[in-house]
Amino acid sequence: MRLPVLTLVLAAALAGCVNVPSPPRAGSGARADDVPTPPTAKDADRIARLHMELAGGYFSRGQTDTALDEIRQVLAVRPDLPEAYNMRGLIYASLGRAADAEASFRRALQLKPGDADTEHNFGWFLCQERRYREADVQFDAALAQPQYRERVRTLLAQGVCMARDGRWADAEHKLLQSYELAPGNAATAYNLTDVLYHEGQYARARFYIARVNAVREQSNAQTLWLAIRIEHKLGNTAGVQDLGRQLNERFPQSAEAMRYERGHFDE
Repeated sequence: MRLPVLTLVLAAALAGCVNVPSPPRAGSGARADDVPTPPTAKDADRIARLHMELAGGYFSRGQTDTALDEIRQVLAVRPDLPEAYNMRGLIYASLGRAADAEASFRRALQLKPGDADTEHNFGWFLCQERRYREADVQFDAALAQPQYRERVRTLLAQGVCMARDGRWADAEHKLLQSYELAPGNAATAYNLTDVLYHEGQYARARFYIARVNAVREQSNAQTLWLAIRIEHKLGNTAGVQDLGRQLNERFPQSAEAMRYERGHFDE
């Protein structure tokens, strides 16, 4: 991650208002190199970059406390680094410290207004907090950035958030946009299928989930179960049995397999 270079500002002192320390007396044992040298801007950037990388690694492995310690070290040398506050927001959110997470995201956006990555993360945090309309504001702000390259993930996140809020038509619109940009994205296809299922558009839903289940590495108990429920709604008994066999063979201990055996298709 490229970090901006700090600009050092030297404050000019008014004549006669600064106390200049006397040089050490002979034999006092004091040496000029005993005084610690503050880090230069280049050193601060290097230290911050190192600890940011460590924080990201620890966070990805679920070592949140250690990741937070690394962020503290970043901010000790670069208290104005927006990326550090963005990551701190993610860490605090994972720890359930909602107020601290929100404050971190807001500070990041204060330091770097219009940062799409932070707006996306803040939006997802607000969605998790069920503050759906506020989440929309952040997602829309991220999508409005002309150079933003992660539109697929933000459209997906916003669509999922809208579905959680029961806004099925809005969710379908966002997820279709995400799907058009990345038709091979299994997460988008699955969530779009789920929305169409709730809307009663079973034939359309079948198309999208079939594409997911056609790739073995993408399919799982959830995707097979959703396909089973769609075929059940369409009255396709043969399709239900075929998919049910796959579910039982591949994921026999799953909750979905148990629901299938019990015939609980509407759970």
